[in-house]
Amino acid sequence: MKRSVAYYQKTRPLRIFLSYYGPHKHLFFLDMFCALLICLIDLAFPYLSRSALNTMLPNQAYRAFFTVVLFFAVAYVCKGFLYFTVSYWGHVFGVRVEADLRRDLYAHMENLSFSFFDKNRTGVLMSRVTNDLFEITELAHHGPEDLFISTVTLVGAFCIMCTIEWKLAVISFSIVPVFVVFTIYQRRKMRRANLKLKAQTAEINAAIESGISGMRTAKAFQNEETEKAKFGAMNKLFVQAKSTYYKTMATFQGGMEFSTSIMPVLVIGAGGYFIMKGTVNYADLVAFTLYVTTFTTPVKKLVSFVEQFMQGSAGFTRFLELMRLEPEIQDAPDAEELKEVKGDVTFGQVSFRYNDKAEVLRDINLTIRAEEKFAFVGPSGGGKTTLCQLIPRFYDVTGGQVMVDGKDVRQVTQHSLRRQIGIVQQEVFLFADSVMENIRYGRPEATDEEVMWAARQAEIHQDILAMPNGYDTYVGERGVMLSGGQKQRISIARVFLKNPPIVILDEATSALDSVTEARIQASFDRLCQGRTSIIIAHRLSTIRNADRIAVIDRERILEQGSHGELMALNGEYADLVRAQEQIG
Repeated sequence: MKRSVAYYQKTRPLRIFLSYYGPHKHLFFLDMFCALLICLIDLAFPYLSRSALNTMLPNQAYRAFFTVVLFFAVAYVCKGFLYFTVSYWGHVFGVRVEADLRRDLYAHMENLSFSFFDKNRTGVLMSRVTNDLFEITELAHHGPEDLFISTVTLVGAFCIMCTIEWKLAVISFSIVPVFVVFTIYQRRKMRRANLKLKAQTAEINAAIESGISGMRTAKAFQNEETEKAKFGAMNKLFVQAKSTYYKTMATFQGGMEFSTSIMPVLVIGAGGYFIMKGTVNYADLVAFTLYVTTFTTPVKKLVSFVEQFMQGSAGFTRFLELMRLEPEIQDAPDAEELKEVKGDVTFGQVSFRYNDKAEVLRDINLTIRAEEKFAFVGPSGGGKTTLCQLIPRFYDVTGGQVMVDGKDVRQVTQHSLRRQIGIVQQEVFLFADSVMENIRYGRPEATDEEVMWAARQAEIHQDILAMPNGYDTYVGERGVMLSGGQKQRISIARVFLKNPPIVILDEATSALDSVTEARIQASFDRLCQGRTSIIIAHRLSTIRNADRIAVIDRERILEQGSHGELMALNGEYADLVRAQEQIG
C-alpha cells in the first residue's frame, strides 16, 4: 500500500507502526496464539503440582498423580514445538515487516530531491536504511510477544496465588510498584541516550563509507595517518555515546535483577511466617515458590522489552523523520505527460540560488532550437552546470521559467520530462554489475541485441569483446575495473539506448587525455545527430563546430554566437580561446 507524506505527517506514530502489521497479521496472530498456549502451560504446572501434593499423594491416588505427570510431559513437548513456531514464524513476521519498512523508506528516498542528497552523507542514510530498521523489526516481533507473555503470566500468576493466600500474594507482588516507577524513570534516560547513540552510529558509518571510498586518494597523498586520526576521533565519540547508553542500560538491568531476586526471599520469609501461623501449608509454599520462579522470566522479558522499546522507538523516530520530509521538487496536481518532444528549450528570465545563498544565475533569457548543437563555456563556478540541471528539473528555478517545447517543466510530470533527456556527466557512475547491465540501465527493458547496438554506436563494442567475460564482465565498484575512456563510452552507450530527443553533455571529456578524448569525440558527434545537444565544455576545441556558443560568468550570459562570430567579437570567448592556445 502506497502511503503519502501527508499520511506520515498527520497520523500518530503508533498507528503508523501498527499499520505495517496488517499485511502479515495471520503470522502475528499465530505468534500470539502460540505465546498464549505457552503461558497457560506455565501457569498450570504450579497449580496442579499443589493439587497433587495436597490431595493425590496423601489420598494415595497414584494413578491420577502419574496421569498429571504424563500430561505435563506431553504439555512440555508441545511447548517445545510452540516455541519453535514462535521463534521461526515470529522472526519471519519481523523480517517481512522490516522489508516493508525498507521498501517504503527506499521508495521515499528515491522521490526526494537533489538538495536532500546534497545535505546528507551517504553513510548516515545507509545507517537509517539498515541498522535503524533492524531494531524496529526486533521491536515489531519481540515487543508484542514479550509484553503479551509477561502480562498474561504475571496477571494469571497473581490471580491464582490470591486464591491460595491473598496476603502472601500481595507481599510477593509488593516489589512490582517499585519496578514500575523505576522502569518509567530509566526509560526516559535510556531513550535520550539511545537517540544520541543512533545519531553517532550513523556518523561513524558515514566516516567508514567515506574512508573506504576515498582510500585510493588517501594512499596517493600518503594521508593514511591523517585518515586514521579522523576516524579515531569519530570512533572515540561513538565509544562515549555507547558507554553512556550502556551505563543507563546497566543501571536499569541491575535494578531489575534486584527486583526479581528479592521476590523468592520475600516468599520464603513471608511463607515461613504463615506456616508458623497455620494459614499456609508446605504444598502452598511450594506452589508459591514455583509461581515466583514462573513470573521471574516474564519480569526479565519486560526488562528486555524496555530495552527493545528504547532502541526500536528511537529507530522508528528516525524513520519517521525521513518519511515526513516533503520532496522539494514535486509534480503539480495538474501536471501533464510530456510526449512527442521536438527539443526546443527556453529559459525565460531564469534566476536561481541554492537555499538562502547568493544567486548563481540571474535573469537568463535564452532559446535553444530543436536539433541545435549549443555549447556553454566559461570559468568554473559560473553556473553552466546549474543552468543545465534546471532543464530536467533536478532543481527548481527561484525566478522565471524553463520550458521544453513551450511547456513549463513545472507543469509536466518529472518522469515524462526526464524520459526525454539524456545526460552524460564528467564523473560517470557505474553500478557494481556487468557491462551489459550497466548499458541496459539506459532502458531496462532493452534486449541484448539493442544493448550491443548501443555499444557499437558508442564505439565500445570491440573493447567489451576483448574483456575477460565480454558483456558479462564485472566492472567493479563504481567501474573501478575499467579505464576512464571505457567508463565514459559506456555512459554514452546508455544514452544511445535511451534515445532521448535532448542530450546534455556536462564536461564529459574534461577528465580524459587528449588521445582518448579524440576517440570519444566521434561517439559524441554521432550521439548529437538529430537531437537537441547542450554541451558544457572547458576544452574549447571540442565545441568549435557547435551551432551556437554562450559564455556564462558572473550569474549571466555575457555573449553568444557561433565560434566565428565570437572570435570576431573579440570578447570573453576570444580571450578564453587565446588563453587555452597559449597553454597548449
